[in-house]
Amino acid sequence: MSKFDKAKAEIVSEKTLADQWTRLSTFEVDYTDSQGEKHRLKREVYHRTPAACILLYDPSHETVVLVRQYRLPSQLVGLPERMIEVPAGLLDGDDPEAAIRREAIEETGFRVRDVRFLFKAMTSPGSVTEIIHFFAAVIDTSDRVADGGGLAEEHEDIEVLEVRLSDAMAMIEKGDIYDAKTIMLLQWAVLNVASLR
Repeated sequence: MSKFDKAKAEIVSEKTLADQWTRLSTFEVDYTDSQGEKHRLKREVYHRTPAACILLYDPSHETVVLVRQYRLPSQLVGLPERMIEVPAGLLDGDDPEAAIRREAIEETGFRVRDVRFLFKAMTSPGSVTEIIHFFAAVIDTSDRVADGGGLAEEHEDIEVLEVRLSDAMAMIEKGDIYDAKTIMLLQWAVLNVASLR
């Protein structure tokens, strides 16, 4: 038995600070550490609903389909305000596969056939509850059935990009791609490209 097995946390209080685009709460937690000492911790947490993202890969051209869209947090930290990402979106009550099929066609215009679940991850577990489900799918030009670009009623203004996988990896190194979920999927693709043919 590890000394860390003795650590435990008890939520003492929760207060909602904001509840508009997403809910923000402040918590007080009594945390008993691995030494048996109790500490009162204060934390703020964004309650994000589950999401899904997908790598769309065309093996005949060795390309991936990415999107570029406005992201306020990116602008606030001095990075380009339009981020390059893989297609993604909230589940909105759907199961992850149904949600990512919907998001792929809305954002890129590509209909996906065989969708492969890869893994799920929390990308910012220190302050955000969001769990992201990661998928991959092989596509070709015949799968492009619409323009994509997102939903007008959601004020999405999404640019669709088709980029060689090798160029996308170089974009990570240059700092042009800095979205965590996108980097994770592109690195997965490089390691598993043989299984995507």
